[in-house]
Amino acid sequence: MSPKNQFLQYLEDYVSHFKISPMYQRSVEFASFDEEAKKWNVKAKNVSSGEIEEYSARFLVVASGETSNPFIPELEGLNTFSGEFLHSTKFKNGKTYRDKNVLVVGSGNSGMEIALDLANHGARTSIAIRSPIHILSREMVYLGLTLMKYFSAGIVDKVMVMLSKLVYGDLSKHGIIRPAEGPFFMKVAYGKYPVFDVGTVKKIKSGEIQVLPALESIRGDEVVFENGKSHPFDAIVFCTGFERSTNKWLKGDDYLLNENGIPKPSYPNHWKGKDEV
Repeated sequence: MSPKNQFLQYLEDYVSHFKISPMYQRSVEFASFDEEAKKWNVKAKNVSSGEIEEYSARFLVVASGETSNPFIPELEGLNTFSGEFLHSTKFKNGKTYRDKNVLVVGSGNSGMEIALDLANHGARTSIAIRSPIHILSREMVYLGLTLMKYFSAGIVDKVMVMLSKLVYGDLSKHGIIRPAEGPFFMKVAYGKYPVFDVGTVKKIKSGEIQVLPALESIRGDEVVFENGKSHPFDAIVFCTGFERSTNKWLKGDDYLLNENGIPKPSYPNHWKGKDEV
């Protein structure tokens, strides 16, 4: 049996064993805790029929992801941009952008991978990097995770930064600044992951991908950057992450997540709230 079929069979067996009856094509509109009944009241819309359905339960498990709405920042002149702009969730591949000037906004893993794909498909690619970032290979990350079992984050970070310097050299001359805090400290403290390099750095160092600073505004097809310079683009891909969606329907969860969707309580109870949520 192939891994795909094994996984599908596991899901079927799980549903059967625990007598779970999944209800599909439902969109949760509202959820609140009834203090008197000590139960959660949930209203969901049946997207097929349009009807509102109500459910009541002692426990509420939110497994939909706390940040699932694509986020595109407000930018002066964006609505006047004469080219195409889209969020990374709408990006398919770089084939349609061959020989076009394309700007990728955001330097997380999605941004770096999309920039690489665009360059590989012949697009004249630029990437806007606003903040300092750590760039590590997958092998470095795996090594770091192993070392974290035996050493403190401070020690592991020193090893990671040293390896990053040896492998990638000084990237500041290419517009990439390394943070003062280490990659594993930032992961633990802020939930911010390092960038896994899959070949993008090589393209940046060769000049096939240009690194630009943060965006300031847009004028027609011209994008103005914070250094005062402007460049024309045919398309902009926003790899700017997601914003909270749970706060639109989960009421009374201010104690659990902050405005960025990060759990307020510390580990090990950072995903457990009150009233059995």
